[in-house]
Amino acid sequence: MSTNELFADFEPPATTDGSYMGIAYQKRAIASYLNDKFDDEFQKAKARLKSAKVKVGLCCDKGSIQLQATLPIKPGDSDTKSTGTKQYKISLGIPANLDGLKTAEEEAYELGKLIARKQFVWTDKYLGKQASISKQILTIKTALESFEQEYFKTRKKTIKSEHTYHQYESRIKQHISLDCPITSDALKAEILKCSSESQRWQLFKILNVLARCFQIDIDLSVFKKQPLPKTRNIPSDSDIIRYFHEYEKYAYATPSRRRSGFENNWLFWRWMYGMIATYGLRPREIILEPDIDWWLNTENKDRTWKVNEKCKTGARETLPLYPEWVDLFDLKNQLCIEMLAEKISKFTSFKDCSYVVQHNASWFDDKVEIPFNPYDLRHAWAIRAHLMGIPIKAAADNLGHSVEMHTKVYQKYFGLDNRKKAINEALSKKSDLETLREENKRLKLEIQLLQLENEKLKQLVDLNIKV
Repeated sequence: MSTNELFADFEPPATTDGSYMGIAYQKRAIASYLNDKFDDEFQKAKARLKSAKVKVGLCCDKGSIQLQATLPIKPGDSDTKSTGTKQYKISLGIPANLDGLKTAEEEAYELGKLIARKQFVWTDKYLGKQASISKQILTIKTALESFEQEYFKTRKKTIKSEHTYHQYESRIKQHISLDCPITSDALKAEILKCSSESQRWQLFKILNVLARCFQIDIDLSVFKKQPLPKTRNIPSDSDIIRYFHEYEKYAYATPSRRRSGFENNWLFWRWMYGMIATYGLRPREIILEPDIDWWLNTENKDRTWKVNEKCKTGARETLPLYPEWVDLFDLKNQLCIEMLAEKISKFTSFKDCSYVVQHNASWFDDKVEIPFNPYDLRHAWAIRAHLMGIPIKAAADNLGHSVEMHTKVYQKYFGLDNRKKAINEALSKKSDLETLREENKRLKLEIQLLQLENEKLKQLVDLNIKV
């Protein structure tokens, strides 16, 4: 069964926002689906063997599939019933997964033929001696040759999963020697060559995935602790606006940067900058099958941007915190939209999408020399939402991640200046409230005095009338 066939009726939940709960939820959903699929196929395989009158059954025990059959007495075993035969479970080291099930069914047919022809003998294979022989130690190079195939045996191929796999493969090739054997000691030595604590932690996770794909036991738990994230340079609103205009300065600074056919290139990358700043989007959410028709639709009164379901955390509709930035950053610019449509029309795989994301980052770092990166704009959106009093759940939903991720990571960079601003605004609101209360008391007192004067005037009028 191919990966596409296996996952044809399953769509993994789009909740992997990086939070523990999001990742765990998706893993549980995939594991549950695969278990149900295996149980279903296991029963079908048993039914096929029974229908074909094969005198061999299948059973599962401790994560492996075993053959079950009545066979001649095993060498060294006692014939307690004097029948010359006994029921045995034969372990051939077949894993209890869908690939293993196919192998187990083939082995059952083969054993069934030997039994039917009365040709069965207890060879090393059936005695389990071959299964007990130690597996040959794989090297990174050997494992990588079939890593992709093994990886997608338990994962549906999507743009997200393909992107993740190729990130894994790329990091392994970048940091681990191809000749390195997949053993705990050898891999630890390779990981320790990385000076960055963050890189070590990433390799710990990736190499564990690799080892699980090949059912190799390794212990890299020494690198298990997640390092503290680096300090981010979160831009203020004024900085965001200032650096938006730096794109044009960069483009016109040198004539060679405006070569024929590419003279308006800078406009697109500036537009990307504006979209991330205004909506707090991940760069990929702008270029992965965007709904351009909705973006330009006159019915789009709230100026929302629709994120495609194939993106990291699924489909959502995002709102701008400052709707005026849509105009300030010229985000409905027809030329920019045309360039977006042209770029995405050339996408043939997730790699093309990744290239645009990387190219966008290079405009920040290498070209315009912006002192913050695309994700810092996203963090700035989160902080801005907090200062504006937007409820955490609403802000988290707009950014496409969990409340856990929003509070743990995105509000982590709520610096001193922002704290001062929030506190001063709160005190100002409190001061305004106190002023209103005092004013309210004063007005009530004035009303009471006016009512008294009014009563006195009425009394005088009544006296005059009587006189």
